[in-house]
Amino acid sequence: MGECVRETFLSVTGETVGKRLWLPEGKPRAVLQLLHGMAEHIDRYDATAKAMNKAGFAVVGHNHLGHGQEAKTLGHFARQHGWDALIEDTHALRQNTQASYPGTPYFLLGHSMGSFVARGYALKYEKGLSGLILSGTGHFDPPLVAVGMLIASLQCALGAGEKPSGLLASISTAGYNKTYEKARTAFDWLTSDADLVDAYIADPLCGSPFTARGYRDMFEGISRLYPGKLSTMARDIPVLLLSGEDDPVGAYGKGVKKVAQELRSVGISDVTVKLYEGSRHEMFNEKEKERVWGDLVGWMEGRLS
Repeated sequence: MGECVRETFLSVTGETVGKRLWLPEGKPRAVLQLLHGMAEHIDRYDATAKAMNKAGFAVVGHNHLGHGQEAKTLGHFARQHGWDALIEDTHALRQNTQASYPGTPYFLLGHSMGSFVARGYALKYEKGLSGLILSGTGHFDPPLVAVGMLIASLQCALGAGEKPSGLLASISTAGYNKTYEKARTAFDWLTSDADLVDAYIADPLCGSPFTARGYRDMFEGISRLYPGKLSTMARDIPVLLLSGEDDPVGAYGKGVKKVAQELRSVGISDVTVKLYEGSRHEMFNEKEKERVWGDLVGWMEGRLS
């Protein structure tokens, strides 16, 4: 139980991406598909996947384009339509997995950037999902997203589309550490667990800035998530939002609540928000992660019927 099967599959772009499958003992009660965040990789979710296995859930996930050991360029999705490629890869993995577990309830969980992919995915392919879980998500005002897209587009036009954008990296995370006293590193906002922050920094597959084109793709994807564009999302899909109250990405809970409000405003009634006091961005790497795992399992169990 909990053994990780390491495989690969072909992205819609033709590139190879890493796939991971964690299986429980016996027949799974449900399948949980994980979408990791920006500048990390799916193997960082091993402990979470094994916790889900103990509760009887199978877990599957993959490395997004531009992430993990298979990436040709870290932080770069594709030369064209990169955000759509992330969504289509997510769907391809879901279809492949469901073929192996027909009739089994299926949940989708996205963390941080993965939550934006999951939200975009739900606008197109939400049919049949038992629930959508958004971890460490956020709400970004349209003018800010537009400025980010403009800067990224200018850098692309100047021939720097496939180069890391230090400018956008610094702008994107500016002020993320400002509420923490005596921050040790540039990544203290990730989790209050110093050992896991250090492990992230030491991981060569984590922390790299996106390319200008990668940022442009991400900002374009986020721009699709405002209320006026949510009308295609199924009204009966349950949604769970998990976040730390000290998470700057979620504006310390305010942005998370705003996302929940926007989902409710288009008629989605089953929206649950769980905010954790004293916790930062990566809820599954926080000191109280076992409580978060328990809450996640309990929420999914409540939707299995």
